[in-house]
Amino acid sequence: MDPIASELATVLVDKLQETPPESRLIVGISGSPAAGKSSFCHRLLKNINALLHEESSATAVPITRDAAILVGLDGWHLTRAELSLFPDPKLAHERRGIHWTFDGKGYAAFVQALRHPLSASSTDLIVITAPAFSHALKDPTPDAISVHPHHRLVIIEGLYTFLNIPPWAEASELLDERWFLRVDEAEACRRLTKRHVETGICADEEGARSRAVGNDLPNGRFIVENMMQPTKFIDSIEDSVMAHELDP
Repeated sequence: MDPIASELATVLVDKLQETPPESRLIVGISGSPAAGKSSFCHRLLKNINALLHEESSATAVPITRDAAILVGLDGWHLTRAELSLFPDPKLAHERRGIHWTFDGKGYAAFVQALRHPLSASSTDLIVITAPAFSHALKDPTPDAISVHPHHRLVIIEGLYTFLNIPPWAEASELLDERWFLRVDEAEACRRLTKRHVETGICADEEGARSRAVGNDLPNGRFIVENMMQPTKFIDSIEDSVMAHELDP
């Protein structure tokens, strides 16, 4: 996926240069479960910022801060305490990760805030915050990510970044780009089975495959059936190097 990430980084840098200075370029990246969204987005971000720094180095006033930032949709998970308040708490906890266990309204409000015009005044610099998911706490941490005015390219990664159902559609229609990483279901099942065993979610391969077939793959079909039309489809290619990159 590295060559693809490099090529598409150039595409976004070109689009950013065509974007009015008072506006942001907002890119939503979704995909089937196990399509490799996170690792792809991290590499895409690195390539974008490297290109922007390289281009600015030839100017009279080179940039010193990254202009692109990555925000994960996982930050909008409902907390375990909130799930316990559902009419069927057991089901809510079991299905955690499906769209209705997320704060879709909060996510839509975040994207709407990103669309506000950027001010040229140093006295009116509004910082927009976003939550992030803590795997240690198994819950989101509020205001963990800060989007500053110099972040003119925002990548949002997650399964539901551009669903066409309320309240998600309010955010989906505001995205400049909607990119979807797709992978064959048989390959997705293989990757998910391996992942569930390696991460300890399931004790053995049989249980992992059952979870993939019964939960992950149907969720992927739901996304495909209920997403706003992508502006680009990207075929997922397994990349062992990118898959093990942890640095943003």
